[in-house]
Amino acid sequence: MLSSWKVCCARIPQRWVVAVMGCLAVTNAYTMRISLSLAITEMVKHREPSLNSTNEEVCPSSESSTATSSNGGTYDWDEYTQGIILSSFFWGYIITQLPGGILADKFGGKYTLGLGIFSTAIFTLLTPLVVEKFDAPGLIVLRILMGLGEGTTLPAVNVLVAQWAPPEERSKIGTVVMTGAQVGTIVGNGLSGVLIQNSSIGWPIVFYVFGALAILWFVAWTLLCYSYPEVHPFITEKERKYLHETMNEHTHRQIQPTPWKYLLTSVPLWALLAGKLGHDWGFFTMVTDLPKYMSDVLKFSIQANGFLSALPYVSMWMVSIVASWLADWLIKNEKMTRTNARKIFTTVGSVGPAVFIIAASYAGCDRTVVVILFTVGMGLMGPFYPGMMVNGLDLSPNYSGTLMAIMTAIGALAGIAAPYVVGVLTPNQSLAEWRVVFWITFVIFFVGNLIFDLWADGEVQFWNDPAVYEARKLEIENERRRRIDVEDISLPRETSLDNS
Repeated sequence: MLSSWKVCCARIPQRWVVAVMGCLAVTNAYTMRISLSLAITEMVKHREPSLNSTNEEVCPSSESSTATSSNGGTYDWDEYTQGIILSSFFWGYIITQLPGGILADKFGGKYTLGLGIFSTAIFTLLTPLVVEKFDAPGLIVLRILMGLGEGTTLPAVNVLVAQWAPPEERSKIGTVVMTGAQVGTIVGNGLSGVLIQNSSIGWPIVFYVFGALAILWFVAWTLLCYSYPEVHPFITEKERKYLHETMNEHTHRQIQPTPWKYLLTSVPLWALLAGKLGHDWGFFTMVTDLPKYMSDVLKFSIQANGFLSALPYVSMWMVSIVASWLADWLIKNEKMTRTNARKIFTTVGSVGPAVFIIAASYAGCDRTVVVILFTVGMGLMGPFYPGMMVNGLDLSPNYSGTLMAIMTAIGALAGIAAPYVVGVLTPNQSLAEWRVVFWITFVIFFVGNLIFDLWADGEVQFWNDPAVYEARKLEIENERRRRIDVEDISLPRETSLDNS
């Protein structure tokens, strides 16, 4: 029985098993993360906006929302409190980024990823109980704990991609894994609306379902996936040899301590971080607050809200898959350098969404046009994945976990700030207030993309290779000693000339 299981598994390229399971890991992470964004619209009491301006700032209720109208939930949380609750996840998320990356670089990604998802699943299952007992303060603490558990996710999967994805497949495999964010957002929003609308227990159902699914994923992950090809029991010798030959040039298991000096002075890395911050501000604004916009501004029902909030991410997921194959084809066939491919795809993934989000804000209460513009805009964010998101792997496969940790920590700052800013700027949930939010997003998108386009690089950096890194250190030390020797030799000569 066991041998037949191994034979069956061996027929499937194990790097793609890791890719699909990695995608499902990110999917689970995002369903658990964003389920609150839709559930909170049913948890809180609905407030009527108090505006001193014209009624054009507030959209009339839609037919679907009128048919299912209610006073909402039992919790009296204002927009500011909701913003704090939605951002609190990232307070914990930012803390475990760097430790998670270092642990994954040192010990492998399997359990660094698996245990992080498992702990987040436990906290997700506890959410309804904690909210009932401790209200908003309890939910804030629980979301911080969820962030701590989930903070290892992206650094760990980046290390796994570095170990399992050959350079010519890096855009495809990296994109398959990372687009779990879109799949999770699609499933999280779409399924949450259906579950809440049709469940007798209401909003708690989403936390029970998504927490349980993550537990099931953890069991399958533990049985099927491994950190490195050389220790995988199901991999064929042909695939193991292929991965060794294609990746041995830049990937080393025995790596030196993280070269922090070179990381912190690397211009391409700083360009990457600036671009990541710009992208994540827009992404987290939409992921966290689009359900609130659909509910409180456009007045969609909870079920319609779930489907329509998911629709832009369906578009984004499809475009990202196509873009990843195109990027790899362009690079492999030398139609475009790796550096130019990363820059061009990142530009499309930043400028496109920025323009269409602004256009949506000026479409007013025309619900059909707004949904179309949001869908097209988020679809154009898809090329970001074969652009900027895999760029850390380009710069340093050996320290990919650490680089992804730094990238995600920088992005988490946007995750903390964006919901808070939305809560502060939209106390009345009016179109004019949200338009300010979208203009801020537009500017941040453009600035981050401009910095990336000017200084990004798609090639492996010298500090990635331990041998090159040590040689560089030795070269610097020898140069320092040479200068000291020259100074020591020249000093007596100058003295003798003075005496003469």
